[in-house]
Amino acid sequence: MKRSNSYQLSVISCQLRKIVGLAICLMTVAFSGIATANFRAGGYYKNFSTFFNSPVSKVPMSGIVVNRLRLNLLYTPTDTLSFAFAYDFTPRIQDPLLFVGAGSPSPYAVSTPSSSYRIADFDSPIYPSAEDPVGSVGIYHNLDRASVQFSTDFADIFVGRDAIAWGSARVVNPTDVVAPYTYDQLDTEDRVGVDAVRMRIPVGVMGEVDTGYISGANFDFDESAVFLRTQLNAAETDLSLLLLEFQRDLLVGLDVARGIGGAGFWLETAYVFTEPFDDAQDASEDYLRTSVGLDYSFGGETYVFVEYHFNGAGARDPENYLTNIEQPAYTRGSVYLLGRHYLAPGGTHQPTPLISVSGQILLNLSDLSTWVAPQVAYNIAEDIHLSVGGFVSIGKRPKNGESPEFQSEFGSYPNFFFFSFRVYF
Repeated sequence: MKRSNSYQLSVISCQLRKIVGLAICLMTVAFSGIATANFRAGGYYKNFSTFFNSPVSKVPMSGIVVNRLRLNLLYTPTDTLSFAFAYDFTPRIQDPLLFVGAGSPSPYAVSTPSSSYRIADFDSPIYPSAEDPVGSVGIYHNLDRASVQFSTDFADIFVGRDAIAWGSARVVNPTDVVAPYTYDQLDTEDRVGVDAVRMRIPVGVMGEVDTGYISGANFDFDESAVFLRTQLNAAETDLSLLLLEFQRDLLVGLDVARGIGGAGFWLETAYVFTEPFDDAQDASEDYLRTSVGLDYSFGGETYVFVEYHFNGAGARDPENYLTNIEQPAYTRGSVYLLGRHYLAPGGTHQPTPLISVSGQILLNLSDLSTWVAPQVAYNIAEDIHLSVGGFVSIGKRPKNGESPEFQSEFGSYPNFFFFSFRVYF
């Protein structure tokens, strides 16, 4: 009698966890005696076990087990020079239907970090190759950091692969289009590294000028980005202006953050001109995105926030969601929300120092569909964490047919539930 696929997956998952656990032990022992003032090594192992329930009828529940092992190295031979390196090794076990070909993992919530802003990159996955049949196992890897930083009295200069991100909004960052995370991304601890040359010049006590070049594949300028960002503090308000040319589009951004009474306030907005330097520019494809919100902390144990987001690139009616994603905002601008008006409240409460309960809601105000994200986290020890949670979609489900038709945004998304285990070393 043949064993079931679920049993085989559980056996493979168990073996992979043993291998990863052994690797963690070996690296912990290897690095325990070599951390010095000039050299630091660390990292983590994370496991995300996720189960998906499709909104389309007659599609069975599927699951993904992602194991991520990351090594971080930092070497500072002098006070003015440092080198950073980070490498991810990620075995994945999942339903073969969730592999898109042999390359891109799906869904995005537990995908392997990657970016189009890289001169060159490793072939990933390691397994299976393009010639191999698609099965239940994929092994990915990612060189996520490889940079050198040189500091002078005038400026800090970065060259290589590092993280670049902007914005003060809590849920959707309109100015963060280089390597953003979506609302349902589970692992957001480390931003995806991009290849860049960057210079940060301090101005006054809390101000700076930040400028640089972010390269696309093979130094293709049409796939690259150039930015100039200024930041200053005036009247107890942090102000930031951003000019970003990316893939021939031009983004003009403003970020404002300050305290109002005991609450925090932020306004982050960006207007994107699509191909403004092209004589055949279609101004109808230009778009505005804005996030504005407030947050408040009650005695350090309870934190709440609310944010409104306007997505000028989105469609007004659900039946136009799928056709609208052909616009430049989605193909080049990292926009992923399909509607136009959103409300996102959320909060965290710590009943004990070791346990936190959190929840967020993303509400599409046009079609009244909702994505609810509860989570409970438990800190077993100083470097060991557990969490369990999910993303529950509420809204009208797609109409059945040869190609399902959206009746709401989040009602068309799958429900998924996850268990996470993290160990830092």
